[in-house]
Amino acid sequence: MEIAIIFIAWLVLLFLGIPVGFTLIMAALLYFIIGDWSLIYASGAQLISGINNFTLLAIPFFILTGTLMNSSGITDRIFNFAMSLVGHVPGGVGHVNITASLMFSGMSGSSLADAGGLGQLEIRTMRKAGYDDDFNGGLTAASSILSGIIPPSLNMIIYAALANVSVASMFIAGLVPGLLVAISLFITTFIIAKKRNYIVLERASLKVIGENFLKSFWALLTPLIIIVGIFSGFFTPTEAAVVSTVYALFLGFFVYRELTLKKVYANIVDALKMTGVVVLMLAAVEFFGQFVARERVAIKVAEGFLGITENPIFLLMLISVLLIVLGTFVEALALLVLVVPVLIPVVTSAGVDPIFFGAFVVLNLMIGILTPPMGMALFVVSRVGNIPVGTMYRGVLPFLIPLILVTVVLIFFPELSTFLVDLLN
Repeated sequence: MEIAIIFIAWLVLLFLGIPVGFTLIMAALLYFIIGDWSLIYASGAQLISGINNFTLLAIPFFILTGTLMNSSGITDRIFNFAMSLVGHVPGGVGHVNITASLMFSGMSGSSLADAGGLGQLEIRTMRKAGYDDDFNGGLTAASSILSGIIPPSLNMIIYAALANVSVASMFIAGLVPGLLVAISLFITTFIIAKKRNYIVLERASLKVIGENFLKSFWALLTPLIIIVGIFSGFFTPTEAAVVSTVYALFLGFFVYRELTLKKVYANIVDALKMTGVVVLMLAAVEFFGQFVARERVAIKVAEGFLGITENPIFLLMLISVLLIVLGTFVEALALLVLVVPVLIPVVTSAGVDPIFFGAFVVLNLMIGILTPPMGMALFVVSRVGNIPVGTMYRGVLPFLIPLILVTVVLIFFPELSTFLVDLLN
């Protein structure tokens, strides 16, 4: 009865529009009021200890890197390079949208940063090419999820901290799923563009491609520096975040010369705001976790799932449906920190690799941020592109189908996510 009361109270608070971090703390306080109030003193320490983690220090620096890249003119250079590469393919500007997001994903680590940073430029260019707004908004939102999967993904960092696995392994595990998502979006874009008879741009000359590549070369080195540095042992993933921030400052001030101290200050403020949201969420989950642990919620959930099936394939299908359905109502980061501690015992009991499961969970959560009615990426793109939310709902639906198919492929072939990790280890 207590478990039911707490979860109902938490859901009511969510639907009242209270920020998720505060709802978790309030729900946990209600539990202690109903039960043993004296426990609050010991449990309160979790608010601090839960975020006292060296791995999590990477989050503010990767967020700052993304904001610095946005204000350094790097997004324009990446977009122009992508345009010269694939603009001539049927649905060319749509393919540019995906390619630019794929390139930018190795720098920002955040889907919402991609949607907000590249989104406005992508939608403006697609409109000039005569593309419809439902297609513009749906594709822009769908391509933005690449930043949440491909390294350096903030979601992967948080999962690694929650599941106690290697951040470097999680980064590599996200590569193939991210590329599969990109390929599925390319195919869907091609089909829709052919059906709607969108214009095809003129093929760029090798000279133009070379010029645009040189303009974006230093920015494109960012993901390579991060991955090579981590796997060579030169620096840890957390130190890699600091290196990426310093590198972004170097590019902004000395290479592209578009950064100013005023812009840097504004970027730091933005990064602190985003970090504050993440830290509050993590601290609140640690506090709420006292209720989850004392009431053995994780064990009961595991018993419930395993009571339905112990087959890993069917189990992953059930979890996928659960995550996507919950993702239509609850923000992705909140779901990540809530479900991972609960679901890890379930999947490990069924023999599922926790590294693969991390990539699988993140992919499903990224689908969740695209799913109406509460998909966060839809609202961000709606705002930056000035597209009605209803149009966004209609436009994103065709792109959900290939993403779900990628999830099904990973369920049946989990080695696609882990073979590179095994090879490098």
